[in-house]
Amino acid sequence: VQLQASGGGPVQAGGSLRLSCTASERTFRRMIMGWFRQAPGKEREFVAPISLSDGTTSYADSVKGRFAISRDTAKNTVFLQMNVLKPEDTAVYYCAADGTLIRSSWSKSTAYDHWGQGTLVTVSS
Repeated sequence: VQLQASGGGPVQAGGSLRLSCTASERTFRRMIMGWFRQAPGKEREFVAPISLSDGTTSYADSVKGRFAISRDTAKNTVFLQMNVLKPEDTAVYYCAADGTLIRSSWSKSTAYDHWGQGTLVTVSS
């Protein structure tokens, strides 16, 4: 599975961006796609995953209420709508996919086998 992420760029604090990630194929019936991010000098951290089969989602506490993940199953695409952006949201955002995850693993980057190239989001104050 190849993943193509897009939508990053510069934005001022309080602004919005929408990221997209398209999978080349839906190899797994129960595929989970997720967003992670990595700021300079920091470890990759969980943002939000979504089940392509039933739309179940979850969010990191740091983005809850500001970010929303959604899916277009016909296009094997997931979106991350990011609102009320803060400078601390600045990071490279990566999408990931896997077809064999149990729910307790959705937030763990090491559990995902397939990764996109990343898209940079820069939030200025």
